[in-house]
Amino acid sequence: MGVLQDYETRKQETEMSFVKLATSTFAIAAVAAGAAAARDQVQVAGSSTVLPYASIVAEAFGENFDFPTPVVESGGSSAGLKRFCEGVGENTIDVANASRKIKDSEVEACAANGVTDIIEVQIGYDGIVFASDINGNSFEFTPTDWYKALSDKVVVDGEVVANPYTTWDQVNPAFPAQPIQAFVPGTKHGTREVFEEKVILAGCEETGDFEAFKAANGDDKKAAEKACIALRTDGKSVDIDGDYTETLARIESNADGIGVFGLAFYENNTDKLQVATMSGVTPSTESISTGEYPVSRPLFFYVKKAHIGVIPGLKEYAEFFVADEIAGPDGPLADYGLVADPELAKTQAVVADEVVMGGAS
Repeated sequence: MGVLQDYETRKQETEMSFVKLATSTFAIAAVAAGAAAARDQVQVAGSSTVLPYASIVAEAFGENFDFPTPVVESGGSSAGLKRFCEGVGENTIDVANASRKIKDSEVEACAANGVTDIIEVQIGYDGIVFASDINGNSFEFTPTDWYKALSDKVVVDGEVVANPYTTWDQVNPAFPAQPIQAFVPGTKHGTREVFEEKVILAGCEETGDFEAFKAANGDDKKAAEKACIALRTDGKSVDIDGDYTETLARIESNADGIGVFGLAFYENNTDKLQVATMSGVTPSTESISTGEYPVSRPLFFYVKKAHIGVIPGLKEYAEFFVADEIAGPDGPLADYGLVADPELAKTQAVVADEVVMGGAS
């Protein structure tokens, strides 16, 4: 069975188990939106990390409500938010999924195009993990290891130089002499930005190399950060613009490859992948929920308030997504790997009251 088939089978199993629950838990919605709309399907795009959760919710929503099943597309957090900010109207998407918070620059781009009322919905947490072929070498990483392996430039003997390392044992003597080959999310993915900040930049700072980068950039901190997180382009680090299934496929064809994944994807592919520790901590829902695992992040979706009441089912979809029975610790999203938000009730209130960023409703 192929990777996509595996994913679809697992998703369907989760949905089937949920539908039995949902029918007894939720009243079947039979109310159509009051305002007529040329488009009657909720349209969602964005993060590949949030994609499986949104897909599970969308399928269950379509089966349990008198609204069409929402259309959910991937493409990455940045790409989804760019589409979200294109404007208001039926030819623009209603919801953007994101594995990071929306940036101030994106909020400004939205406002410039008339998207001024945005509802931020935090659905839970996920970890970024580092996984490789199940039959390959095992690793115990630190941010320093990844910085030294993948940064375009590193500090050697006090000088900023082009990265000379080609095998993992050159990065850390405790590692095997395995060629460095990493598959990381492309720049349009929110996971990439979290990886750069919490792993590459953290490693640059841990080693003390950040000061050398500052000195090389006229004591400009921002320029030093940019130099630290710039990844090498000699083939040792490969950007993956697709979703995690593409990263897995690369590892299946290259046993030396190590990929950057979301925890949920790894947990649903433990027959193919082994996961590394980070700073001595094994990633799990428990270590992420306690904050012990260092590379975790909240997950979001953003709703265009101007479309509520115009696009049928939009608010109902958002409320359904964050209901206890869906996003809570015993719901189908947790079964798939989402770490439930202990403050989910606050998120439910934000959606119910249509509270936009900035506090208004």
